[in-house]
Amino acid sequence: MQFGASMLEFSILAYQEGINPPVTKPNPGFLIDIGEEGMRNLLDRFYMKLFESPIKELFPKDRDAMKKAGQFSADFFIQICGGIPYFNQTRGAPQMRGRHAPFRITPTARLHWLVLFEEALEPIVQNKSSSDENIQSFWNYINVFSQWMINTQEA
Repeated sequence: MQFGASMLEFSILAYQEGINPPVTKPNPGFLIDIGEEGMRNLLDRFYMKLFESPIKELFPKDRDAMKKAGQFSADFFIQICGGIPYFNQTRGAPQMRGRHAPFRITPTARLHWLVLFEEALEPIVQNKSSSDENIQSFWNYINVFSQWMINTQEA
């Protein structure tokens, strides 16, 4: 996606079965720039998009439960960006592959997830709430992280 003079590259890495590329945590500056409230708003926007998406069957059916799931996710992303370890304090160690194992996550589901995350990031980009470098670092993280979550091949 191109945003005016922005140098952001929201490309999606091609998935290769059996290959899990190394994950680099996002720049802590992303969280510093948008703050905890900004991260929570980002994940709320994202989860409300997921709630209406083609992959909604992977998520809670109840809107309030979905909002709560979004806040658990915000806890994770706050922690992974160098903030307070809320996720560890409330849910234990992330172990995200294990937590996602009960859900059939395909390469196509990953693509939907990433497209919706890109849409949820738009206000941060448009309002220049963070630097291009920090936003790109966050995108690069979720791009690779999402590959690790795939646990089912297409039918």
